[in-house]
Amino acid sequence: MKQKKSNQILPRLLEKSAPVFFLLCAIISILTTIGIILTLLVETITFFNRVSFTEFITGTQWWPFGENASYGILPLISGTLLITVIAMIVAIPIGLASAIYLSEFASNKVRKVVKPVLEILAGIPTIVYGFFALTFVTPMFQLVIDDLPIFNALSPGIVVGIMIIPMIASLSEDAMSSVPNVMREGALAMGSTRLEVAMKVVVPAALSGIIASFVLGLSRAIGETMIVSVAAGSTPKLTTDVTESIQTMTGYIVQVTLGDASYGSTTYYSIYAVGMTLFVFTLIMNLLSQYISRRFKEDY
Repeated sequence: MKQKKSNQILPRLLEKSAPVFFLLCAIISILTTIGIILTLLVETITFFNRVSFTEFITGTQWWPFGENASYGILPLISGTLLITVIAMIVAIPIGLASAIYLSEFASNKVRKVVKPVLEILAGIPTIVYGFFALTFVTPMFQLVIDDLPIFNALSPGIVVGIMIIPMIASLSEDAMSSVPNVMREGALAMGSTRLEVAMKVVVPAALSGIIASFVLGLSRAIGETMIVSVAAGSTPKLTTDVTESIQTMTGYIVQVTLGDASYGSTTYYSIYAVGMTLFVFTLIMNLLSQYISRRFKEDY
């Protein structure tokens, strides 16, 4: 009897201590998030004590170096959105088509091989993608586009799109796989082809998950750093020309943190203002993703 009771002591201790451990992990996560936001907020306020907020959000010139510095963030926002648009033009059709194939047409054997191979793309370091854009994609486009500079928006935009294909494909495939088979079987019994079942039954039924994957991919493209830092250049310019060198918000932050500004200078604090702008963009994207998931969610 004593031996039996002693054997139950450890499981009971684990049972009681596990919720406390999980609670501590949750508290650490929340405190870390609060600490990051407070740090960003305090330094951003310091920046706006020196630079007009109106100049920051409406100015069309971003040149924080030198005596005649200007802090209009629109060129950085336009560069970020230009890269994001190109990336989504590449990632959405390829990612969605890959998800439809894996969910509706691939056999189990093929799915077990193709899906892990596709997800390997997500494990490649982004700096490698950056060099791929700079040393392979750009020279390839230079054979077709005359006078294309080595730093441009087109190559990194396409490579960012390639990078987020696994995210869109995997999340969309998961959403499609959750659609009950009775819906497919019902459509097939009514004489629909497999393509019609995929496009008219499965995709609409999984629409909330698919759109959420698009929004998350969009958020990922906005926050991408290394690819644009390597291949897009460092030219903050308000333009829609994909062949020109541009600079994104993340690219600027990397440039300054490499030592282009001294600690305590206005240029130094500007990276926090840019970081706060980036944070607001990604927060809006995540909130939008959650809203879409709840708004169009189907329970089966």
